[in-house]
Amino acid sequence: MADKEMEQFRRKSRRRAVEQDENSVVGKQPPVSQSISGYLKPESPEEVQVMPLLARSNMLVTRDIEWANLVLGFEQENRYAIVDVCYPQSPVGFIREESHVIMRQLLRQRRPFVARVTDGMGNELFRVRRPFWWINSSIYAEINGKEVGVVHRRWHLWRRIYDLYLGNKQFAVVENPGFWHWTFTLKDIDGGVLAEIDRDWRGFGFELFTDAGQYVIRFGSSDPSSKIGLASQIEELEVVRPLTLSERAVTLALAISLDNDYFSRHGGWGIPYFDVGE
Repeated sequence: MADKEMEQFRRKSRRRAVEQDENSVVGKQPPVSQSISGYLKPESPEEVQVMPLLARSNMLVTRDIEWANLVLGFEQENRYAIVDVCYPQSPVGFIREESHVIMRQLLRQRRPFVARVTDGMGNELFRVRRPFWWINSSIYAEINGKEVGVVHRRWHLWRRIYDLYLGNKQFAVVENPGFWHWTFTLKDIDGGVLAEIDRDWRGFGFELFTDAGQYVIRFGSSDPSSKIGLASQIEELEVVRPLTLSERAVTLALAISLDNDYFSRHGGWGIPYFDVGE
């Protein structure tokens, strides 16, 4: 039942999300879909700032089509729209990469960049920063210039392993089997599920000839009473505990890193780019 509802939402929202951009006129930020209490209660000014975007149980992140990359092999800055499953009428946020045009063409997926994460009205909430990398990529989440967390990729010949940190403390690990497995599950030290990032293929033929990606970030719920509004009608991912707002910012950074590491094609025509190890 939950899969059918999610698929119906995806079909309705795909075009709507990518047609929007940061300059869209949005009269009002869609309300949050999870109660601001318990683990989601803001514990710092930084968490208060990101709360309107991240206090949600399910978020659909859609990357815009890069036609110049597709046709000419010209690497463009990535742009994403973020939609709450419960409020598909308008995006709740946007992500816009900022990088040097020459570095994009020369370094491709290894290029350094900063990405601004905004709410649906274009107000900047936080940034993610990804330095140049050679063997293992890293990506940092920063709120008002303050680093709150980081994701480090761990080298493996075929598995996709990522360690997520809040400050100096690791709070989750992703151990994906690799190859054709497109679900990335965040687990705690005991193996309990914390969240999930699911790569949503848009049909094999469409994915082959375009540079558009779509991801569902499932933060789930361990307490049914924490869901409010339309969220209470959707069956959620069961988690051992909800991620805090700061941890969710790091998780969103992970989704951006996954897209750049594995799912962005580089160089125009050809088969999709799948990295199984450096």
